[in-house]
Amino acid sequence: MEPQLSHQVADSVATVVIRHPAKRNAMTAAMWRALPPLLDRFARDRDVRALVLTGEGGTFCAGADIGTLRESPHQAQALAVAAEEALAAFPKPTLAAVRGHCVGGGAQLAAACDLRLAQEGALFGVTPARLGIVYPASSTRRLVSLVGPATAKYLLFTAELIDAGRALRTGLVDEVLPEGDLDKRVAELTGVLASRSQLTQAAAKEFANGRTDRDGHWAEQARGGGDTAEGVAAFLERRQPRFTWSVPTTG
Repeated sequence: MEPQLSHQVADSVATVVIRHPAKRNAMTAAMWRALPPLLDRFARDRDVRALVLTGEGGTFCAGADIGTLRESPHQAQALAVAAEEALAAFPKPTLAAVRGHCVGGGAQLAAACDLRLAQEGALFGVTPARLGIVYPASSTRRLVSLVGPATAKYLLFTAELIDAGRALRTGLVDEVLPEGDLDKRVAELTGVLASRSQLTQAAAKEFANGRTDRDGHWAEQARGGGDTAEGVAAFLERRQPRFTWSVPTTG
C-alpha cells in the first residue's frame, strides 16, 4: 500500500487515517503536504462538525519517515510544522485517537489536536534529541502548554518514551481506554462534540489558544448567530437544541 492519508465523513465527523504500515505509519513528505489542504476542505464543509486523527492498525504514527530527514532535515521539519499548525488552527474540535507508538512527528500531530484519547499500551515520545534536531519553537511551546515545562524538558532532553498512564497524569492525554474500547469512546465523544454549539466551540478554541483580539467579533457572532436563543429555548422546553451556526466557509 502506498503511504497516504485516507479519510471519510460519517455522522458529521471527519476521520483522517495515517496509513504507512510498512514504516509504522511514518509520515512521508507527500503526506505532510497533503494534510493542510485536506483540513481546509473539512473546515469548509458544513456537514463536518468534528475531526478525528488516527493511525492504521495498532500504531498512531512513528514520526517522520527517516528518508525525508536524510534528504533534507530542514525541509522535512518545515513540512511537519506546517501540517501541525494547520491542524492546530482547524476551527472545529479535533481528537487524536492513539494506539501504539505516538512518537516524534506523530506526537506533534497529537499535541496539535484539541483532545487526545489513548488505548492502554500506547507509548509517547518527543525524540529530536536522538537525532540532534532542534525542536521547533512553536511545537515546544505547544508541548509546554499541555504538560508544563518540567515534563516537556524531560521528554525533550531524554527522548525517552512514556506509557499511557504517565501521559494521562501529565496531561498529554485526556483519557486512557482499555483495549477494545477506544473506538466506542471516540464515537461517543465525537457524537457529543457534534451535538454542541459550533459557535461556542470555535470561540472557546480561539480564546484557549491565546487569541485576544476577537472578543468583539465573537460577541457579534453570538448576537446574530441564533445559537444562544436556541440553546435557552431548548433548555426551557426540555428538548435537545438544534444549533445552526457554522464556521464560515470563506474568509
